[in-house]
Amino acid sequence: MKNILRIVVFIMLPVLIQAQDMKTMDMDKKPVKEAEEDITYTCTMHPEIHLPKPGKCPKCGMALVKEKPKASAPVKKATAEKAKSSAIQKVETDKTQGVKNTEKINSQIFYTCVMHLEIHSPKPGKCPKCGMGLVKEKTKTTTTVKKPAAEKPAAENDKTNKSHDMKNMEKIIANPPVKKRVIKDEPPKVVRYDLYVRDTVVNFSGKSKRAIAVNGQIPMPTLTFTEGDTAEIYVHNELDEETSLHWHGLFLPNKEDGVPNLTQMPIKPHSTYKYSFPIRQHGTHWYHSHSGLQEQIGMYGSFVMNKRNSDPNFREGIDDLPTIPIVLSEWTDIKPENVHRMLHNASDWFAIKKGTTQSYGEAIQQGYFKTKVINEWKRMNAMDVSDVYYEKFLINGKNENQLSQFKAGDRVRLRVSNGGASSNFWLTYAGGRITVVASDGNDVEPVEVDRLLIAVSETYDVILAIPAENTSYEFLATPEDRTKSTSLYIGNGVKQLISPLPKLKYFEGMQMMNDMMKMNGDLNDMGMKMSLNQMDMNTVMYPEITGPQKSGGTDMPMDMNKEETKGGAADKTHDMNNMENKYNANALADIVTLNYAMLKSPTSTALSKDASVRELKFELTGNMNRYVWSLDNRVVSESDKILIKKGEILRIVLHNNSMMRHPMHLHGHDFRVINGQGDFAPLKNIIDIMPMETDTIEFAASEDGGDWFFHCHILYHMMSGMGRVFSYENSPTNPEIPNPKLAQRKLFADDRKFHFMAENDFATNGNDGEAMYQSTRWSIGTEWRLGYNDMHGYETETHIGRYIGKMQWLMPFVGFDWRYRKMGEDVQERNLFGQNNTKDKRAVASLGVNYTLPMLIVAQAEVFTDGKVRLQFERKDIPVSKRLRMNLMWNTDKEYMAGLRYIITRWGSLSSHYDSDMGFGAGFILNY
Repeated sequence: MKNILRIVVFIMLPVLIQAQDMKTMDMDKKPVKEAEEDITYTCTMHPEIHLPKPGKCPKCGMALVKEKPKASAPVKKATAEKAKSSAIQKVETDKTQGVKNTEKINSQIFYTCVMHLEIHSPKPGKCPKCGMGLVKEKTKTTTTVKKPAAEKPAAENDKTNKSHDMKNMEKIIANPPVKKRVIKDEPPKVVRYDLYVRDTVVNFSGKSKRAIAVNGQIPMPTLTFTEGDTAEIYVHNELDEETSLHWHGLFLPNKEDGVPNLTQMPIKPHSTYKYSFPIRQHGTHWYHSHSGLQEQIGMYGSFVMNKRNSDPNFREGIDDLPTIPIVLSEWTDIKPENVHRMLHNASDWFAIKKGTTQSYGEAIQQGYFKTKVINEWKRMNAMDVSDVYYEKFLINGKNENQLSQFKAGDRVRLRVSNGGASSNFWLTYAGGRITVVASDGNDVEPVEVDRLLIAVSETYDVILAIPAENTSYEFLATPEDRTKSTSLYIGNGVKQLISPLPKLKYFEGMQMMNDMMKMNGDLNDMGMKMSLNQMDMNTVMYPEITGPQKSGGTDMPMDMNKEETKGGAADKTHDMNNMENKYNANALADIVTLNYAMLKSPTSTALSKDASVRELKFELTGNMNRYVWSLDNRVVSESDKILIKKGEILRIVLHNNSMMRHPMHLHGHDFRVINGQGDFAPLKNIIDIMPMETDTIEFAASEDGGDWFFHCHILYHMMSGMGRVFSYENSPTNPEIPNPKLAQRKLFADDRKFHFMAENDFATNGNDGEAMYQSTRWSIGTEWRLGYNDMHGYETETHIGRYIGKMQWLMPFVGFDWRYRKMGEDVQERNLFGQNNTKDKRAVASLGVNYTLPMLIVAQAEVFTDGKVRLQFERKDIPVSKRLRMNLMWNTDKEYMAGLRYIITRWGSLSSHYDSDMGFGAGFILNY
């Protein structure tokens, strides 16, 4: 019996051991879940779209909706068990022979995007970021090594430790390491977008206002292509007004450029227009309406053209980084047409809202009274940095945005476009320095800076690093006037803010203006030969560079407090005595600010040495008082087209003789910025020219013909006429312009537009008011005084005049004067020249002239048809305090007036005045 038991045990023992081993192995395995149905999302307009996650349609930008689930066949248990058993292979070797214990996990199949390698989808489809077709990743097995805990390096971070932990193996499989880029390119394709332009209502500031949305969103959808593709873009204009779209910075047939009345007729209301053009380049660009002022209320968006993987200039570590399109913009609650009208009528409402009026009261309080007097003696208004007050500044349509998908050690490439109508933005980052790798869609050698100013319509590609875990770093965009800001937080965790830029020192800026403005209105660069944004005259206003605002200013030009400078400026303040460095922020402080001289192309941009070169020179001119902006004191409607020949090289020298920056944009071409980099000069399509700067650009006339716009991209400057048209000789007829003469008249109408203003003082002693209707050159104005009795009488004067000269200080006019007043029988007055002047009943025509004197006093000389002569001196809107204004008037008819008004709103003011004819009165002024 004992022998029989021994035999049974001997036979069963191996079976029991094997069963135990199998049980042990099963304990290490996770049960296979029942097959789950895949949830996918599609677009109602493009049902061929199938994406594994919710988001927006890559074709039209509309929100994706969940698809109905499809029935799937049940998974057979045997098949699942087979897959389960083959998933893990255990290999053991003798550790003493140096062979480690490993577990080999077979990889699941994933699909990725060749331009966004961080995308890993379990199903084929389109990239949710750029819309390109996903490609199958190369199958790769992931092997983990079991090491004793004692052998792990102490400095190894938590992320690395978890990657070697079997409990986290699923995470590794779900997020496989970034693959090397796939060199193989997809064949070029036709990429279609349908854009639906509709009216909408937005609320960015607490007030509901009209805006224009495309596909239901602001900004417009990001349009993404790859170099070599063909774009087909259908614009469905559902507005009750005309529209258009311009593809900023693109090389394309002239008829597709999107400038109404120049390259095409406007897109009519409730019609569809097709743009079609080949994608001939790569880089970060944007698109916007070129019709009227529509860009200001929502019609702007990113336009991204990816490099092909086989591009010989593909940059590892730059062009393969995760990319995020960013559009900067601003929002005003005032209708853009009213903004434009107010600017032309010299309203100071925007300065009041910003707190930058620079009144006499403020000047006295801060110790700059002499500075203020000199400023007005030179016939200048207060220092202005940005033209318009905005309620909100936006990044991708929001004041705050979050990118939570990035972790410590990640690097992200932001494709930043300034879609603002009139705002330049300072860009700063709480996570460290900013690496600039492209400008206006063209690669540049990487350059690290602490900050950069992105001009209106410029684009920059910048790389940001995320330094630490559980932290969200602020990418801050601050408008140049530093009134407000907008933020993008990168990372996930506690928000790490960057210090906001301090308020500008406006009176120090006024001192600088006084030093540089001549009495004739020209600028004096004092021999500094400013160029390429290297010397910024506003540096004197930057507290972070030149120290904080001192209480009780010295009224001494260009004074600095050397002990109070920041950022290393204290060690360098001796450079302030060096004229060349007086406005060079990089020489005055350790804060590195980008300028154009720092940009260098990684490849040669040299133009043909055999081509003929023609040089053109333009002076950028303007008048801030009347808001007239021009080239060589001529607006577009006053200038002929500039004829160019295909094959020649145009070298353009631009000198800014105005006190405003002007970002000059050339349509359809890139130009070389001559910045000392020789054959490697950077390519751009925008150059921001500071006051007193002289910059040189050059480009090859390489297109097949057409009319190409060259203009300042500040929207309100462009609409005022600051531009020119380059026209290729012998260009074929543009089929999109069936009536060229009609199109030209409509194009010229933009800067010939008249702007209306009116105000009336409802006072206790009568009504006193004026109305003006003005354009770039012409002015029609009427004044009236209406008394409440016959002794006070009634009077109206009308003048029609034309402004002369660059500064428009001189205006000859013709006029008509009508008066009625009852003073008594045969009562007459004598003027200062001894002439009798009856006011009982008077109706006479006149010839005269207005001239603006120092202190902004308007002198008027007028001769009437009855032989009478009158001289008059008047000063309006003397800024006594932030909201208090004074008016003064005297003439040789022995009439005089003095008045005060306190500005309450954009529409109204409290008033009081004394008039020699009507006496004292008080009331309320309504203005438009």
